[in-house]
Amino acid sequence: MIVVAGEALIDLVPADDTDATAPLLPARGGGPYNTAVGLARLGTATAFCGRISTDAFGTALADRLCQEKVDLGLVQRGPEPTTLAVASIARGGSAVYAFYCQGTADRLFTLPGSLPAGTRAVSFGTCSLVLEPGASAYEELMHREARLGRFIALDPNIRADLILDPDAYRARFDRMLPSVSLLKLSEEDARWLGDDIDGWLAAGPSAVVVTRGGAGLTVHTSSGGEFSVPGESVRVADTIGAGDTVNAALLHALSERNLLSAEALAALPADAWRQILGFAAHAAAITCTRAGAEPPFAHELPALAPARRFGSPR
Repeated sequence: MIVVAGEALIDLVPADDTDATAPLLPARGGGPYNTAVGLARLGTATAFCGRISTDAFGTALADRLCQEKVDLGLVQRGPEPTTLAVASIARGGSAVYAFYCQGTADRLFTLPGSLPAGTRAVSFGTCSLVLEPGASAYEELMHREARLGRFIALDPNIRADLILDPDAYRARFDRMLPSVSLLKLSEEDARWLGDDIDGWLAAGPSAVVVTRGGAGLTVHTSSGGEFSVPGESVRVADTIGAGDTVNAALLHALSERNLLSAEALAALPADAWRQILGFAAHAAAITCTRAGAEPPFAHELPALAPARRFGSPR
């Protein structure tokens, strides 16, 4: 099982992206939430670990997780309202968000008890690492699970408008790196954090995957490898959930091949990385053709080659 820890919220997406006064349509979202749905759709046993409101939006968020067969055993509930993210869709389909999160349920997350015995990896990211007091609880959970030997994935998914103290956030990011095995982030995230891939690798992660929008994906490994795949040209509805789909596809592919360990990532050869990155790029391209965060199901993607076909590094 892979546990995805973080926020669940409601995206309010304009019905007409050319009219600022157009009706806003609610859609279930949040980076970790989308990642959990993406993993479940690909066939990976998945649990969601976060705090969800008992209001109507929160009920809809929890119901969808049930429908997608995501385990809710680690979900905390509270009466506070659900966080809202109002999306503005720019030319080319990219989304910019304004968050309404004062006193909301997800930011009151507390450290849970032991995770299920079958937990192989824990994924963290986005607003949950910013908004206190929950952010400190998520950080504590990350370090606790890393000490237990579990594979840790981190997707910071920077929302700069939410980060009131950038220096404090960057210090938290630096503290987390020794516990992280796989760091995935966008080019924009990397620039905001200081664009120090070599330093990040030296601090802990075995691999750093950088998403480059339509240009594709690049992985940098602690063993010195750098491998890239191009993006896929598609008709873009919007890019909501594309990065979360990459996250889910990477974790699914690594899990399927029993590669959820820091040592396995560092030793993974070029042909294996390119196939895994290509799988993730294809999954993200499908998400971009759909309005909102709607990651693909397993039957919509080509099967990955068995691990035994992976050759030697080059």
